[in-house]
Amino acid sequence: MEYYDAILVPGGGLDKAGRLHPWTQARLDYALNLDHADAFYMLLSGGTVHKPPPLDDHGFPKYESHVAADYLLQKGIPRDQILTEISSYDTIGNAFFSRVIHTQPRSLRNLLIITSEFHLERVKRVFTWIYDLLPLPYSFHLSFASAPNRGLRGDLLQARLKKEAISIKSLQPLTERIQTLAEFHNWFYTDHEAYAAGLSPTQLEGEVKDSY
Repeated sequence: MEYYDAILVPGGGLDKAGRLHPWTQARLDYALNLDHADAFYMLLSGGTVHKPPPLDDHGFPKYESHVAADYLLQKGIPRDQILTEISSYDTIGNAFFSRVIHTQPRSLRNLLIITSEFHLERVKRVFTWIYDLLPLPYSFHLSFASAPNRGLRGDLLQARLKKEAISIKSLQPLTERIQTLAEFHNWFYTDHEAYAAGLSPTQLEGEVKDSY
């Protein structure tokens, strides 16, 4: 059995009530079923730019990684094994902030990334790109696994798969052009709609928004 320093779970979204989507919960259940007692559980995502965040009883935003952390705590995972990240609002942000906030500072090298089946190909491309950006303090070893598309009805799944294909196509020129952390940082904070000052993310139309 392969040993992992950390098990990473990218964001999959919350519903209007601030609860984990079934497909997001499936990712966490997959992680819980692995026998890696010493690994960190790294939960990624502050939310999404595609809809307003759900609010708690005091009017504060519910961050997805905090809701996911509560789920793991209820399942008996020790608090000191859970790492959260609330800076990211998309898959690219999940990868970037996981590297600069958690994996690199803690020298975590052997990583398993778990996401939904519909999301797996994009996650592979994004995380491989981000974790190969130079300079590298050491070589990261990335493994990937997919959880079931639990709760995604047929029409919604097809809409999301179409959106995934468009996103994957747009990645290609970026991964070829941007090869260093400095180049990435410049692009991320000047051209990425979710993070650059003065830019507004493209609004999703139709049912695909329900998959975020």
